[in-house]
Amino acid sequence: MSETVLYTDLSAYYDLMCADINYQAQSDCVHRLHQIFGNKGVSHLDIGCGTGPHIRHFLDHGYQCQGLDLNQPMLDQAQIRCPEAAFTLQNMCEFRIDQPVDLITCFLYSIHYTGELQPLQHCIGAVAKALNAGGVFCFNAVDKDHIDNQSSVAHSTHQDNSCFDFRSGWYYEGQGDQQKLRLSIRKTTNEHVECWQDSHPMVAIDFAQLTKMLDPYFEVTVLEHNYDTLQPLEVNSGNALFVCVKR
Repeated sequence: MSETVLYTDLSAYYDLMCADINYQAQSDCVHRLHQIFGNKGVSHLDIGCGTGPHIRHFLDHGYQCQGLDLNQPMLDQAQIRCPEAAFTLQNMCEFRIDQPVDLITCFLYSIHYTGELQPLQHCIGAVAKALNAGGVFCFNAVDKDHIDNQSSVAHSTHQDNSCFDFRSGWYYEGQGDQQKLRLSIRKTTNEHVECWQDSHPMVAIDFAQLTKMLDPYFEVTVLEHNYDTLQPLEVNSGNALFVCVKR
């Protein structure tokens, strides 16, 4: 199954796929980072917003929010969850908004969905154009040189008399500018089992390259991927939170 088909078919189960994610902790942390590093404005855009769980928390913090995604069924659910927000079907690599905003977020490693280095560069340029002076771009990323191909994360949950088992992991061949996000989903209802497996092409980049891409537009601070404590990135860490303030 293709990436788009899989996510469209399973859009109703997207929140189950991410049931172990603490959206509030992530949103609260980025709100705090914006207060520390940014212009403290309250206009917010979430790119790759999915069904809008992060936007819900930013709305509760008093932000004026909008979101964009490539998947209309996801956006339909986001609009139900966040009726106060505005949502548009757009590609993060070439998006446009009517007025610049103060904070742009991209959670859950969605920045890697740009797929290749040139579209990633276009995305960064579009973000810079869409930010007010002193605005913050905050996202998380993985360094291709620190990916463990044997590592994965898994969780199980239940809905409507069905058990869902989810597993995902990064895979990088060791060269080039593409890596993969491997995803498997198993749905068991009584004795009936449905399975989905997919391999999503993602852009592969190391943090030095990524910082160099960001540098013409932003003052860049790279932190450990920890939403509870704000710590500088360790030398051998491959999982980071980027805080980028528009120059």
